[in-house]
Amino acid sequence: MPVRVGSGTDQCRPAATHLRRQFDGTFGEETIERFLHSSYDQFANRSTIPNYLPLLAERFARQRLHALAKVEGHITDGKPVVLFLCVHNAGRSQMALGFFQHLAGDGAVAWSGGSEPGNEINPSAIDAMSERGIDISREFTKPWTEEIVRAADVVVTMGCGDACPVFPGKRYLDWTLDDPAGQSVDDVRPIRDEIERRVRGLLDDLGVAAQH
Repeated sequence: MPVRVGSGTDQCRPAATHLRRQFDGTFGEETIERFLHSSYDQFANRSTIPNYLPLLAERFARQRLHALAKVEGHITDGKPVVLFLCVHNAGRSQMALGFFQHLAGDGAVAWSGGSEPGNEINPSAIDAMSERGIDISREFTKPWTEEIVRAADVVVTMGCGDACPVFPGKRYLDWTLDDPAGQSVDDVRPIRDEIERRVRGLLDDLGVAAQH
């Protein structure tokens, strides 16, 4: 069962220090702490490992602050940003993220999220990706947030339907893929291979050379 905890102020002190150092000159302390504690609250009521919460909060807050920095024009490196969205952020979107990061290297940025985030990454998806030399076991399920969607140049949706966020002027791609939830590794392999094919096509479309 999820472990209910408090706001995490004390637990998040080291994380706040790390983020203040990283975003010094970009965001003030108040903004950083607001993002950190709201990120903590996103996981607090569904996490089964409370000691891991500060790390999850720090990782998610870092992603959100990076997104906000891009939206506000603080990041102008020209790298395309792709957001992969599905329902639970446990299978399809995580495999797409894994392939994209592996193939794009430093040439692009990718994030993932879910409309109803699950509690863990699909074990069959982890095993199927491991067969391709890509480790997604250290990823975590998370929701999408407004600044993350606004920062994305391309939003790829996978089965979240009307629950997926729609922002005017944003480029959307809808990938129809079988849901790997509850399926064996044998069943997930064809889904994995189709995701890789589509990710490679997307990278080519974005003008990003695949590293492998």
